[in-house]
Amino acid sequence: MITPKFKVVTSTAFDRFEERLNEFIESLDRDEVVVEVSFQTCAVGESVEYSALVQYQKAEAWS
Repeated sequence: MITPKFKVVTSTAFDRFEERLNEFIESLDRDEVVVEVSFQTCAVGESVEYSALVQYQKAEAWS
């Protein structure tokens, strides 16, 4: 059975958000694949918070 994994990436600075998301994707093992990325923004005071929920899992070998 494949167990899904999740990672939340957030920041109020878009450049930092993009950097964190890229760092996470680059840190995945070769046999881990991204299944889905959900993106959301939210007003926080006078700024914007950028958030992504990344679902990933270990790929199984073909039989």
